[in-house]
This record gives sequence, structure tokens and C-alpha cells, in this order.
Amino acid sequence: MRVSPYKVRRYLSLIRDKPANEAVGILQNLNSPTAASVRKILESAMANAENNHDLDAEDLYVARAYADDSATIPRWQARARGRGMRIRKRLAHVTVVLSEMEESEEE
Repeated sequence: MRVSPYKVRRYLSLIRDKPANEAVGILQNLNSPTAASVRKILESAMANAENNHDLDAEDLYVARAYADDSATIPRWQARARGRGMRIRKRLAHVTVVLSEMEESEEE
């Protein structure tokens, strides 16, 4: 993602250990472009679990969600006296791991 990992981690902490459908709802109600991108990643993970691993979307929950540093794109901004100031455009690798909820034993 073209967002710093620091900004993404705020939204990942909201959905960690929640059912996948509930996590999508949480992210839909947040008014942020970063939350929308995280929602797309989560929906993609849910679709992959359904199509590639034959899992039911109702039984999925967010087991792990984390953001790591990626490449940093260096940019320069002109400053006084012919100098330049470095600007770092940070990128993030976002990982979302979904698992099936274990059914509780009812007696």
C-alpha cells in the first residue's frame, strides 16, 4: 500500500480477532481512504479463502493482521540557499490471515 505502516496499524488493530463479516462492517463505517484499502484487502482474503480453500465466509475470523515496512521512495524538496530536504514516501506490506472459528461443544 502507498501508506505508511504507522497509519495502517491503527485500522488493523480494530479488526484483529473479530469475525470477518463484522470486520468488514467496521471498516465500511470508517471515513478514511486507508480503511477502505484495508477493507479491500480483507475482502480479497475472504474471497481467496472461499474459492481456493473451500471455507465458508460465515465461519472466518481475522486471526492475524499486521503491517510491515516496505520500500521507501526518496523525494527531494527545495529549501533555502539552494539546499534540498529529503522527503520519505513510505510504503507498507499488509498481511491479513483468516482462520475458521472452532465450533464450541454444546451438550
